Amino acid sequence: MVDVRDADQQAPPVATLPAVLSALQDPVRLEMVRRLSNAGTAVRCGALYEVINKSTATHHFKILRDAGVIERLVIDGQTCQRLRTDDLESALPGLVPTIVAAANRARPE
Repeated sequence: MVDVRDADQQAPPVATLPAVLSALQDPVRLEMVRRLSNAGTAVRCGALYEVINKSTATHHFKILRDAGVIERLVIDGQTCQRLRTDDLESALPGLVPTIVAAANRARPE
């Protein structure tokens, strides 16, 4: 498995609490983060959304990347997204697990 960061080799810092909360307030982005968190690993982009088109998904991924919530990777030629779990936990302890737990309760699978 080849694991390469996109563009910059170093991820930007996690944004401020208001910026991260703003990124997560959108239902589509929250669902993307919920799926990434539940997967526990990088996930192919197309598996993170269903009801939007590719260009809209790209917009949502950019907002999440700019907030420092996710990072884009290329794995075996496939573009994937990965939740920056360790960075988020270091910057905002407990925030993402709490939000994901609430999202999981609201959307049982």
